[in-house]
Amino acid sequence: METQQETPSQVQLPLQLGSYLPVSFALMVIGWGGLTYLVFFTLPTLGMRWLFYFFAVLAFTGTAIPFIAFLHLRFPGKNPTQIGSVVRQALWVGVYFPTLAWLQIARVLTWGLAFFIAICFLVIELALTLRERSLWVTPKKESE
Repeated sequence: METQQETPSQVQLPLQLGSYLPVSFALMVIGWGGLTYLVFFTLPTLGMRWLFYFFAVLAFTGTAIPFIAFLHLRFPGKNPTQIGSVVRQALWVGVYFPTLAWLQIARVLTWGLAFFIAICFLVIELALTLRERSLWVTPKKESE
């Protein structure tokens, strides 16, 4: 009887909040620390503005990871949540708020536009989640 080795994409690790905390903390320290340094010690030149967006993405992504992981733990679905899904959803949050800041700097941000961008991100995430669910296979038990 041959045994098949599972590929890394098939291995399902249990979702634990503690496994996300070191990465989340590192992203928050780099992001919020960089934003603090930029706001208090630099002039808003072109390079510093791009650094602002970079640090803002890191800060909001790191801040969102524990909340999204907690929501996945609190409201589990039929299939186990993959680690990449939690990070991707936190990255959507991390991209959303700097996008709003960018639009506000240009003075074109409205409530309707912010709502529309949020709905667009949610629809894209829904499509990606549905794709993940369709590709998910039940792990084989060792007795089979």
